[in-house]
Amino acid sequence: MKNMLYDVYEVQRTWLASAGAWASVSADWLNNPSNPFGYLGGGPVMASALEVFAHAAATRGKPAFGLDSTTIDGREVAVHEEIVLQKPFGQLKRFVRDGVEGGPKLLIVAPMSGHYATLLRGTVERMLPVADVHITDWRDARQVPLSDGHFDLDDYIDYLVAFLEEMGPGAHMLAVCQPSVPALATAALMSADANPCRPKSLTMMGGPIDTREAPTAVNTLATDRPFAWFEQNVIATVPMTYAGSGRRVYPGFLQLSGFMTMNLGSHMMSHWEMFKHLVAGDGESADATKAFYDEYRSVCDMTAEFYLQTIDVVFQNHKLPKGEMTHHGRPVDLSAIRDVALLAIEGERDDISGLGQTKAALTLATKLPAAKKRYYMAEGVGHYGIFNGSKWRDRIAPVLEEWIAANG
Repeated sequence: MKNMLYDVYEVQRTWLASAGAWASVSADWLNNPSNPFGYLGGGPVMASALEVFAHAAATRGKPAFGLDSTTIDGREVAVHEEIVLQKPFGQLKRFVRDGVEGGPKLLIVAPMSGHYATLLRGTVERMLPVADVHITDWRDARQVPLSDGHFDLDDYIDYLVAFLEEMGPGAHMLAVCQPSVPALATAALMSADANPCRPKSLTMMGGPIDTREAPTAVNTLATDRPFAWFEQNVIATVPMTYAGSGRRVYPGFLQLSGFMTMNLGSHMMSHWEMFKHLVAGDGESADATKAFYDEYRSVCDMTAEFYLQTIDVVFQNHKLPKGEMTHHGRPVDLSAIRDVALLAIEGERDDISGLGQTKAALTLATKLPAAKKRYYMAEGVGHYGIFNGSKWRDRIAPVLEEWIAANG
């Protein structure tokens, strides 16, 4: 049955895409000023309902960052993307600020958790005026041919080392959510090797360093069932219609359905609010909701080996905080971190990584001087508010800026 999972999804996706296209055409027809039926009592309501359905059913690919400029010292500066290093499962992308030299080099490590790196568009945008920003641009596993081999948590760390070495000495690293674990392991391994390209600082935001602290619904989901259940029930085979045909993956659509179900009430209210904005003619508010869900519903697959190893190492057996994590068989010793400054940021209302899970990294780095450690708890902030939105821009980003400047 699990081998049919992807096929069933593809049939449903095709049907919904067709129904959504019909709904979009119908909404446009009702909204046409020259159409007399659009002025009838139920016309605007029906058009709005059709538009909401069309948006929910639309097929989505990888979004664009769309960051064409930034403002530095009151001056608008053009920005273009550049691929610095390309590997089978991801690439190192740089946002080049035309005519601007210098500034701290910052590697933003995007989560490989079912969404594209563009989920961190707001993170990148906020840091562009003050840093030479690079990001891990992970690839959708269903588009990676089997001939390109496998990708697990050990490979993830290998990629981070390669990206930091490509950027050269003096870079800073920012890990958002899930990659806090491999990023901290990377800092430890590079420190143990006295690698000159180890990061000057590592900031971890809402990361599951030790999920035994304040477990959330996400943590419970990963521990309530035995490891074998995940192998048998959530891993699927990529169908022949994709370049990665035959690859075993944890499908992005399963991750999305899980998050949508976990916060079903809030998502339903968001769509209801979008519907009301459309009926009232408030296109700007409706567009803001659409933009969020365009990004939120753009999902990608993870390799089965990466997903299952993460379940085992991070969520079920807590191997990093227990000192049992290895990298290609080599122990990951967090006491090796002696000069990589660590900043742990948590959101007071984070329902994905509970309070204390990220902060645990500061205690685990036993040989790092206290002056090289800092903790910041953002009051009233949920998981996504840590790295996106006004609270990230106005309250959290300045803390990160100060930390990078102090440890440059």
